[in-house]
Amino acid sequence: MAVRHQLVRCPPRRVWAVLADPTLYGEWVVGPSESTPLDSAWPEPGSRLRYTVRLGPWSAEGTTTVRHQEAGKELELEASFKSLGTARIFLQLRPWGEETLVVCDEHPLRGLSGSLHNSVSEAALQLRHRGMLARLARLVERQPSEVLRA
Repeated sequence: MAVRHQLVRCPPRRVWAVLADPTLYGEWVVGPSESTPLDSAWPEPGSRLRYTVRLGPWSAEGTTTVRHQEAGKELELEASFKSLGTARIFLQLRPWGEETLVVCDEHPLRGLSGSLHNSVSEAALQLRHRGMLARLARLVERQPSEVLRA
């Protein structure tokens, strides 16, 4: 199970505003190049978004479903990507003074990614999380507070 954390130099409400905006998903998650809400209720449990992964001329789509959320504190997602299967991504926001400690816990659930999960794929997840949490921090920290009303 890959667990990683990142200190974001903004209060939890600003971090949550980015997590709660499905159109920003492709900007902070490593892999997707764009995202489109499939439901208007994101991030309510059961709501979904479609994302596109591009590698040169190749592209493929996946979906992410909200499985649990506690507004401003927790967001649990299930990402599904065709034949690779699904993964659980749990993000927790912890107040840290005037800042936010974001804890990310991800592991494969179903399909090929779950069957082939090992120490090498775990190391790859750690690298992915390092990039993802750094992107999330940069995105939150560069947004004017009036844009991120939560």
